[in-house]
Amino acid sequence: MRSTCIKTGLPALYVLLLFSCSPARQISRSAQSTLLDKPGLKEAHIGISIFDADKATFLYNYQAEKYFVPASNAKLFTLYAALHYLGDSLPGIRYAETPDSIYLLPAGDPTFLHPDFMHQPVFDWLKKTHKELVISDGNWQEKQLGFGWSWDDYNSGYMAERSSLPVYGNVIKWTQVIEKTENPEGKMVDDAFVYSEPEVSWKLQFNPVKGNNFIVVRDQHDNIFHVTEGKEILRTIEVPFVTNGVLSAIDLLRDTLQKSIIYIPQNKSRQADHILYSQPLDSMLYRMMHRSDNLYAEQTLLMVSQKVLGVMNTEHIIDSLMKKDLAGINQLPNWVDGSGLSRYNLFTPRNFIWVLQAMQKEYPTTRLELILSGANKGTLAGYYKGLEGAIFAKTGTLSGQVALSGYLKTKNGKRLIFSILVNNHQTSTTTVRRSIENFLVGLYNKY
Repeated sequence: MRSTCIKTGLPALYVLLLFSCSPARQISRSAQSTLLDKPGLKEAHIGISIFDADKATFLYNYQAEKYFVPASNAKLFTLYAALHYLGDSLPGIRYAETPDSIYLLPAGDPTFLHPDFMHQPVFDWLKKTHKELVISDGNWQEKQLGFGWSWDDYNSGYMAERSSLPVYGNVIKWTQVIEKTENPEGKMVDDAFVYSEPEVSWKLQFNPVKGNNFIVVRDQHDNIFHVTEGKEILRTIEVPFVTNGVLSAIDLLRDTLQKSIIYIPQNKSRQADHILYSQPLDSMLYRMMHRSDNLYAEQTLLMVSQKVLGVMNTEHIIDSLMKKDLAGINQLPNWVDGSGLSRYNLFTPRNFIWVLQAMQKEYPTTRLELILSGANKGTLAGYYKGLEGAIFAKTGTLSGQVALSGYLKTKNGKRLIFSILVNNHQTSTTTVRRSIENFLVGLYNKY
């Protein structure tokens, strides 16, 4: 028999009914029906934490102190570090200038020559100077791929290499266009045309046999690209290039600037005592979070490292942040990269409540709501329709892992912070996301 929330003359029964109708009990029932007991999720590992920001109290926790692979929810910690240390503009390049030369020290800025940004102050400045350009990367103390990344994703656009001087997002954009042309016999035939942005002088090898799909595969350790033409009329794909420190960037810059650029060892460089800034910080953070851009996230953490430690080193800056800025966190996460690509990352739902609460206290709500994806926008596109202005969150997705953490303003005006981490599921990502959506929409309507 279902109990109802009514007063009764029996004190013991009244207490029982109050408990059964408490927010925690209601949320628990909703979690069971929409998430925990759903087909495909029963066998998964799930952690849930719901926090009332106005009352500063937890409404509901389910395995909230257990550790999960957070996927791109790790970007929330990168975001916090960026807001705390990078000011309002990105350092585009560090430099020292003499009467004859400009000595450049890369700043790790991922927006340099990136197609997301039409205005390129660093490039324009380099273009108009007549002085000799000299580059050193003595501040680089990192590897191109992160700890625990899947090595066989090296050809995927979402796993571009990290570097001290990113250019074009450290990817080559390959496009195939099929056009109708007339052959010598006067017949109209399909003619495939392949081009790259930027244009590259690196080695191309074309497969003599065409396939159904246009494919470009790079050698794992060299900038040799194998092209298979497909039947698509128009298709564009992004393939990371091997950065070789700053050497690949220098190759591309020489072609773009049409200037000589000299690379020198650290001990022959000069102290870079000037900074040229590039883009407003939030313009990059918006794209990082709305698109869940991994390179932006990795380079953001490296820029923080440069600012705090004077060098670019992910492990060292995470260690520094954990000891200082995150010293009050409830449980220590195992945080290893800026993007969440690594499965060595381990966070609890309560970790995300902590960092979201910290950001809410330290930064204007309007700023956070612009940076995070809202209902039916960014990585939440197609989800939470009707909750526009009510939910702002960060998704996370790896094979078998789904995460969502953020802010929710309920129909009754309650401000909630939530974190839901799902690991080791054996169903589709869409099924998990829709189940989380059903749970949060119920929370929005009832609390």
